Amino acid sequence: MKTTALALLLACGLFTAAEARPGAARPSAAKPAIKPPARTSAQDILAASPATDWRGLDPDNTLLMELPSGQVLIELAPRFAPAHVANIRALAHGGYWDGLAVVRVQDNFVTQWGDPDGDEAGKARPLPAGAQARLPAEFSVPIDRVGKNAGFTRLPDVDGWAPRTGFAEGFPVAADPKTRRAWLTHCYGMVGAGRGDAVDSSNGTELYVVIGQAPRGLDLNITVVGRVLKGMELLSALPRGTGAMGFYDKPEQRTAIPRVRLLADVPATERPALQVLRTESATWAQLLDARRFRGGWFVHSPGHIDVCSAVVPTRAVP
Repeated sequence: MKTTALALLLACGLFTAAEARPGAARPSAAKPAIKPPARTSAQDILAASPATDWRGLDPDNTLLMELPSGQVLIELAPRFAPAHVANIRALAHGGYWDGLAVVRVQDNFVTQWGDPDGDEAGKARPLPAGAQARLPAEFSVPIDRVGKNAGFTRLPDVDGWAPRTGFAEGFPVAADPKTRRAWLTHCYGMVGAGRGDAVDSSNGTELYVVIGQAPRGLDLNITVVGRVLKGMELLSALPRGTGAMGFYDKPEQRTAIPRVRLLADVPATERPALQVLRTESATWAQLLDARRFRGGWFVHSPGHIDVCSAVVPTRAVP
């Protein structure tokens, strides 16, 4: 091997000095954690799923946000952020977001909504009855809270951000057995509570949704309160803000929010008829394998997924 070629391999980090020597053994390719199953399409798996593998929405833990372009459904996660979810329920029940706006859309990052005048003394919207101005940070919960009772399904795939990942009640979860803590991950479509410099400065009045590549570096730094079940295309396609960090420079650039309600406050006949696949079900396990071991158009099958590449399906009530 020429010296220049050897130096290039070492500089790129492709091999160690020992591995780059002529005749040296190369690292063996990682083997899939699971034996490749028959390559059934995701569409066929869902079509064959039994009714018991699906669940309805919990009206007490679902938000219905109305935008000029349509409806957005957000499922809340009280197991992971009980204080914030209780506050968000009170805010929605009191009509806090009605008439407010989307104030920020940062490309490949987040869409954020709340009170545009929230930082101006005397102009911020008052909180409705039952809502608290200050809450404790809820970045993680005891790992024991995310177990059989939550239907936790662990992924065997290696994750670069946490020792353990999986799904509980439809939410993507990471955990660390050493610290005995578990937390919701910043995957596409996850909803978090914006905060300032103080760790306890979030109360759910300012919410954002991830619209780009999963910013997992935010895990354990912000309270994650839920995920979008329906309407992500409405939130991710909004015009990008032209100000710093994607905030809108002018009021007319913002997208108005006519109304946000708790689903429990919506008449039963007007509630979206939606079901969510149970992530402790056999159908979900089959879908994960279908993503690991691709067929059809795919020439190369990765044999791997991560917690943010597996989106939990929803469907209209049959």
